[in-house]
Amino acid sequence: MNKNKALFIGNSPYAFRIYIFCITLAGIIIYSFHVDSLFLPLDKWVMIYVLTASVLIVNHFLIYLPPKGNSISMDSSIYLASLFMFGLPTALLILGLFSFIYALYRRRVEWWKHLYNFSMYNLMITSAYYTFLETGGSIGTTGIRNILPYIVALIVYFSVNILLLCFYFIFLANQLFKGVLHFGLLKEVGMTYSITLILSLVLLVLLQTEKYFGVFLFTILIVMLSMVFRKLLYLYQEKSNQLNHDHLTGLYNHGFFKETLKEQFSDCKMLKQPLTLAFLDLDDFKKYNDRNGHLQGDRLLTFFGKLLQKAVEGTNFTAARYGGEEFAILMPNTAKEDAYAFLNGLRKQVNDTYFDGVEHIPYRCLSFSCGIAEMEKDMYESDELIHRADQALYYAKAQGKNNVQLYDKHNMCLDEIKFKQDLEALEQQVKFFLSKDVYTYRHSKRVFKYALEFGSRLGELTDHERQTLILGALIHDIGKIEVPRDILNKQGKLEKHEWEIVKKHVTWGREIIAAEKRFDDLLPLIELHHERYDGKGYPYGLKGEEIPKLARILCIIDSFDAMTTERPYQPTKTFDEALKEIERCSGTQFDAAYAAKFIAFVQEHYLPLAKMQQLD
Repeated sequence: MNKNKALFIGNSPYAFRIYIFCITLAGIIIYSFHVDSLFLPLDKWVMIYVLTASVLIVNHFLIYLPPKGNSISMDSSIYLASLFMFGLPTALLILGLFSFIYALYRRRVEWWKHLYNFSMYNLMITSAYYTFLETGGSIGTTGIRNILPYIVALIVYFSVNILLLCFYFIFLANQLFKGVLHFGLLKEVGMTYSITLILSLVLLVLLQTEKYFGVFLFTILIVMLSMVFRKLLYLYQEKSNQLNHDHLTGLYNHGFFKETLKEQFSDCKMLKQPLTLAFLDLDDFKKYNDRNGHLQGDRLLTFFGKLLQKAVEGTNFTAARYGGEEFAILMPNTAKEDAYAFLNGLRKQVNDTYFDGVEHIPYRCLSFSCGIAEMEKDMYESDELIHRADQALYYAKAQGKNNVQLYDKHNMCLDEIKFKQDLEALEQQVKFFLSKDVYTYRHSKRVFKYALEFGSRLGELTDHERQTLILGALIHDIGKIEVPRDILNKQGKLEKHEWEIVKKHVTWGREIIAAEKRFDDLLPLIELHHERYDGKGYPYGLKGEEIPKLARILCIIDSFDAMTTERPYQPTKTFDEALKEIERCSGTQFDAAYAAKFIAFVQEHYLPLAKMQQLD
């Protein structure tokens, strides 16, 4: 466990303890200031007791919402309705009475957590009350003129809650603010509070017309809603399990796994946490099937699925049947070295586990080959992680099967024969430009040439990265095939709507190339070569190292050729002028480190030749 992350107040960071103390003290002071007298009429106390009982009941009957099974309590509806109907002191008395009874009931919960929760609600209720009054709200009345004050008060109530919780997690876990507060959380909590406002207005009307019986009706309504939503969640999860699980092995299926991978990839990248993916392939499964029959083969898959399921029990790993005899395990918050130790131990365990008929296959035991890849910071999407894990699996099988291999970009690069085949295939696609747009064809060929020469001089690139850069440079503008001919060949500057169409070529290009899985590594270069280092590019406005390294390099090469090539709507720059422009935009449009290397490359290999041609 990370020593900076503590679960108990005594071991928590100093700043966290100070934060808890300040919020608790503020809550107690506010409560004492507003609840200055307990001498109230009997009917008022009866109402307070009835509403407190209602809060206790609704906290027991939580409402569970699909698809994630999040639970919400409608106690805020009661606090807000009490606030709007009877005023702040009554709402705080209900809160205090409930907190005292709840603390006695949940004695195992640390005392400071009860106090913090009590104080947090104090701040939320008080803030909502004064906002309600300031926006023209009238206590004890209902009507259309109070709608705006109700909504504004709820927004303040919601905002104070989110803010206090954010600081709680920031001080407790030292997490970044963006890791605690994100759009998905705001959307879910916003929906919850919308329901809270509606139900608080329902209770407000019932209190004004039916009083005690109104509270009774409201409580019954919440209990009924809780039961209905629990049943709904049960049915949803039952159906979801059927859709998300493989019927043969009981593991998650391919579709669910891909969706989970995308979510985990996004979360781990944002929070800068490790994420590792492993692909497992049963060795010689076809031979086993041929000898023992498909029914026995299915039994073997079921048996192996249960072994995987047992292996990941008690962990946060996700195991799935990826297809055929191939399986996958997704391991969040796990480095590749730990994943290797886990899977190599599992491999040995599987070797020692007998299954009928395995003695007739080459290894004479049940075995699998495994490839492991860890997410890297310059990865753009989860498909890159899949591709690397797949390459590692291929390498494991090539090494003789029954072994676990970590992805190593230095040892698992594409071989030259495959590179030439890919190059020929992409050359054929680029030739379509010859009939539609000769400029784009020639531009692609020149960018390809620059990438070939510059990439070979960048010693930090692996062979695989160098080949990916070269192929990406050749095909980067393939999406312009979809741009209308009259826009591509227009003499003069493009109109705004025409420019918007041209910008779509990166998305169209991605869709064209994504049709062939062997070119997955090229997708970031095609889609992101117009992103800028300062975040002002397109299509996504990625910034800095959020842009994959090869896309940053391609952006420089592409821009250099665009500046030094004659075009009808833009004056042509000399090599000297283009290099000065790249230097000027270094750190804004371009990655400064690669811009400097590209400038040095052109000055050494192209500038002398260009100057000689000018003299001629």
